[in-house]
Amino acid sequence: MDALKRLRELDELIKRRMSKVKHKVAVLSGKGGVGKSTVTANLALAIARRRGPGTVGILDADITGASIPKLLNTRGEKLVAGPPGIIPVKGPLNVKVVSMDYLLPDDETPVIWRGPMKTMAIKQFLAEVAWGELEYLFIDLPPGTGDEALTIAQSIPGIDGAVIVTIPSEVSQIVVKRAIGFCRRLNLSVIGVVENMSVFVCPRCGYVVDIFGVGGGEKIARDMGVVFLGKIPLDPEISRYSDTGTPIVIGDPDSPVAKAFEKIAHKVEEFFKTRG
Repeated sequence: MDALKRLRELDELIKRRMSKVKHKVAVLSGKGGVGKSTVTANLALAIARRRGPGTVGILDADITGASIPKLLNTRGEKLVAGPPGIIPVKGPLNVKVVSMDYLLPDDETPVIWRGPMKTMAIKQFLAEVAWGELEYLFIDLPPGTGDEALTIAQSIPGIDGAVIVTIPSEVSQIVVKRAIGFCRRLNLSVIGVVENMSVFVCPRCGYVVDIFGVGGGEKIARDMGVVFLGKIPLDPEISRYSDTGTPIVIGDPDSPVAKAFEKIAHKVEEFFKTRG
């Protein structure tokens, strides 16, 4: 009974905290290695640039494989509890960030948890973090449609939708269909599909190489009847900026890649405008 009472208390706290967040967006991928966290970080910062510092938050819900802190150069920071709750770490543009990484003592400490423990951790992040008033909260989920994705979809009242990240390959298309099916089963709106690592343009000669195939993201969006949000080129500069903890939308805002993220951010905002 005590455990059930605790869950009910958490659900009530989540409801209260999330009522102050205008738009709550899950970022999903059917499989790993498609750059989902990179898309999350750059999309969040692109919207923060448009909406203003302090208007956006990121919940890194990949409990065992957190990477958002590295992408935002906030590794080594720690979560601190205050009177209103757990205080998020501040990233670039005052984006509020919460991650399991901030609770680990060092780089070598693994998180060896079964599903129920990960589920409880996510609920506590949602309930006990003092997110405050936000325009957008992006939730970076681990690959697939397991416990973490299910917890987010079922725990956040009024969750607005999901951005699904893929690459052009046929293998990725198969699992993206499952991710879209997951959203539909749970009545979670699909905001759209982002095709990452779309094409590689040689910086020396301009030759275009379709390393992972052509048009996979557009095809899956068309076949499944969802919006195609845009393509992100495969550019070594994304990796270079990510490794330094400066997402490319901040490090090189005039680059083609940063402009692609800006266009996707605009489409996400338009999604919410059309919904009123």
